[in-house]
Amino acid sequence: MQKFNCYLGIAFFMGISSLVPQRIKPNFAVVLIKVDWKIMSSRLVKIVLAALTLAFAVYQFVVGNIGNGIFLVLLTGIPIFFLFINARNILAMWYLRKQNFQKASQILESVKHPEHMRKPQEAYHYLLKGMIASQQPGGGKAEHLLKKALGIGLKMDHDKAMAQLSLAGIYISQRKKRLAINMLTEVKKSKSAGMMKEQVKMIEMQLKRI
Repeated sequence: MQKFNCYLGIAFFMGISSLVPQRIKPNFAVVLIKVDWKIMSSRLVKIVLAALTLAFAVYQFVVGNIGNGIFLVLLTGIPIFFLFINARNILAMWYLRKQNFQKASQILESVKHPEHMRKPQEAYHYLLKGMIASQQPGGGKAEHLLKKALGIGLKMDHDKAMAQLSLAGIYISQRKKRLAINMLTEVKKSKSAGMMKEQVKMIEMQLKRI
C-alpha cells in the first residue's frame, strides 16, 4: 500500500496561530503538519510518540531549555489528538466544506477498514460518505450510509440532526412522506434545531408538494 501523504491543518493553541500564512488559515488557528498515514494509523505508535515526546520535554525542562520544553509539550498533543480523532475524517470534512466532493470521497475510500476506528469516528466516517452520496441521483446509497452512521451512534447532536435532515430530504425525493415527516420530527427535537431553521423550513416546503 502506497503511503498517503498530505498536509492537514489542526488547531491546538491560539498562541501559535501566527505561524500560519493568512491565505491558508481557516476559521480556527492552524498548524500544518505532514502526516504519514501508514505510521499514524497505529494506535500503539501514537502512544509511544506521545510518551517519547513528553519524556524529552521533561528532559529539556531539567537542563534549562524552557522554550524547547514548552514547544515539545505542545507537540505531544498531536499524537494524543489522533488517538481520539481520525485524521482522514478531518481532512475529508475540510474538502467537503470546499465543495470538493471528489477529493473528499477519495480520502474516505482510502480507509479500508473503518470498523477498526473508534465507534464515534466510524459513525462520522459513514456520515461523511452519506453526505457525499446524497449529492448523487437516487439516494439509495446515501440512505444506507446515513442510517448506518445513526445506527453505529453519532456522538455530536449536530451530526445526528444533520444525518436525519439529509434522510428527510432523501425520503422526499423518494416520495416517502411519512418517513420524511418522522425524520423531520426528530430534527426538531434536537438541541441543534435552532441552527437548522432554514433547512427545516426548506424541507417543510418540499413536504407540502408531495
